Amino acid sequence: MMVQKVIDIYAPLTPEQEERLENLKNMKDEDIDYSDIPKLTEEQLKNFKRVNPKRKAAN
Repeated sequence: MMVQKVIDIYAPLTPEQEERLENLKNMKDEDIDYSDIPKLTEEQLKNFKRVNPKRKAAN
């Protein structure tokens, strides 16, 4: 049995959601905790490629 939840993306935000978004908007980069994210290796960084999201891929 599959359980699904329908979310109304156009529903107005609750006061709590508004407050949380405002707090996130005002957060400084140095206040973000990255300790639970593993650092990327040099090998991983070497394999990254720049992508222009506005450009369509050639078929």
